Amino acid sequence: MRRRILRLLVVLAIAAAAMTLPSLTVSGQMPVRPPRYAITNARIVTLAGAPIDKGTLVLRDGVIEDVGPSVATPADAVVIDGAGLAVYPGAIDMANSTIVEGGIVAAAASDVAPVPTGRGRGTTVATPDNITWADQEREARARFLHPDVDASRIVVYDGDQLRRLAAAGITSALAVPAQGIIRGQSALVNVTAPPDPNEISALATYRRGSVVVRSGVAQHVVFATGRGGGGEGGGGGGGYPGALLGVIAFSRQAFLDAQWQKDARAFMDRHRDAAVSGFEPVLDALAPTLDRKMPVAFDAVEEREIVRALAFAKEFNLDPIIIGGAEAANLVDELKAAKARVILSTNFQAIGGGGRGGFGGGRGGGETDTPIRVTRMRQSALKVPAALEKAGIPFAFSMGGLPNPIEFVRSVTRTVKEGGLSEDSALKALTVNAARLAGAGDRLGTIEKGKIANVIVTEGSLLDSPRIRHVFVAGWPVDLEFPTQGQGRGGRGGGSEP
Repeated sequence: MRRRILRLLVVLAIAAAAMTLPSLTVSGQMPVRPPRYAITNARIVTLAGAPIDKGTLVLRDGVIEDVGPSVATPADAVVIDGAGLAVYPGAIDMANSTIVEGGIVAAAASDVAPVPTGRGRGTTVATPDNITWADQEREARARFLHPDVDASRIVVYDGDQLRRLAAAGITSALAVPAQGIIRGQSALVNVTAPPDPNEISALATYRRGSVVVRSGVAQHVVFATGRGGGGEGGGGGGGYPGALLGVIAFSRQAFLDAQWQKDARAFMDRHRDAAVSGFEPVLDALAPTLDRKMPVAFDAVEEREIVRALAFAKEFNLDPIIIGGAEAANLVDELKAAKARVILSTNFQAIGGGGRGGFGGGRGGGETDTPIRVTRMRQSALKVPAALEKAGIPFAFSMGGLPNPIEFVRSVTRTVKEGGLSEDSALKALTVNAARLAGAGDRLGTIEKGKIANVIVTEGSLLDSPRIRHVFVAGWPVDLEFPTQGQGRGGRGGGSEP
C-alpha cells in the first residue's frame, strides 16, 4: 500500500512539473529573436569601402550576418527584393533631448520654485525680502547642476514620436538630458526597442536597457544662452546665471568644486585617519571629465560661446566637443589646437534665437525682425561643414530641434548642394563619423559583418529626397504605417511625405 502511495506521489510530481514547462520555455526565449532577413539585388552603400552595385545583405539576431556581391540567400530568410533600391547604414542624430523623460516639456519649466531656507523653528519660503546668497546658491545648484543624470536611465524607448525618427531614416540618436546648465551624461541609443512576447508585462523596464548602444558618451554643458526657455537654456528667468558670463562662472565653480572633491577623496585614500567631510556625491560625476576619461560637450553656437568653451576646456584640461557650432568655421585653428570635435545643428532657421541651435527640443524661427548678423550666421552655417572637412576636424550632425525628423537628412543635403560639402563626407557625418564620435564606431555606422543591423532601404539616393521603403533597427523591421504630424490615421511616415 505504501509503495502504491509513493508511486502515485511521484506521478503527481512529474505531472505538476510538466504543467510548468510551457512558462519556463517562454521565459527562456525572452527577448524574442528577430527573423532572419535577406535584402537581395540591392545597391549597398556600406561606407566601409566602395558601394556594392548589386549585392545581398543578411540580418540575423540583431546584427549583420553577411554582406557582399555573392552572398547566398539563406533558405530560412525573409527575402526583400532590393532591385532598384539602395541600402544605407541608419542615420544618427547626435544631440536629441526630446527622447528622454521630461525632454518634451523642459522648455515649459522656466518658473523658479520657492526655495526652503530652513531657518527658524520650521522651514520657511525664501522671498525677495528674506532670501540670502546661500539660498540663491542652493536654488541655482539644485536647478542647474545635474552632472549625475544618466540619459540611459531616462531614455524613452517606444511611441509614434520615435517611429517618426526611424521612418525618416534615423535609427540611432545621442540622448541628452534636457535640463540644467551642467546637464549630465548622454547615451547613444537605438530609437526603437525590440518587441516583447505577449506574455510579458508592459511594465517591464529592461526594454530601456535594450536600446542603449553606449552610455556615458559625454558630459553636457550649456554655454549657448537665451535659447529654449529657462528650463532648457542656460540661465533663463532673467536672473543669475542668465547671461553667458554668469553661466561660465556657475560652471567654473562647479568644476573647481569637483576638482577639490576629487583631490580630497584621493587624500582620504592615502590618509585613512584624516577627517574630511562635506562631500557632494553629485560632483563625483564630473571626476571622469577631469581625468579626460569622458569628453565634455559644450552647447556653443556663436563664435563668442565657442571661444569661451575652448578656453574653459583648456583651463580644466577637458576633452571638448562643440554642439551647435554655427560659427565654427571662424575658429578652425583653435578647434584643431584643442583637438575638438563638432556636432553641427541642421536647424538653420533656429540659429541665433527663437529656438535652440544645439540640442533637440526647440522650434526655429519666429522672430518678427531678424538682425542682419543672425541672418548672415544662418546663411554661413551651411558652409561650416565644408570648412571643417577641409581642415580635417571631425564632425557630425544633429537635428537641433527640427520639428519634423524628415527635415534632418534634407538639411544635410543643403550643406552639399549649397554649402560645398562632398556627398561622401555628408553621408559619413550622418553615420560612421557620428558613431566614432560617440565611441561606438565598432558597433554602428557602417554595413559590415558583426555590426548592429541598423539599416535603411531607399528608393533613390539618401541625399536626394528618397522614398524610404524599409527601416531595420537592431534587425527588427519598423512599422512605417502610423499617424504622422499633420495627418490622420493611415498616413505613411518616411520620405514619402511632401
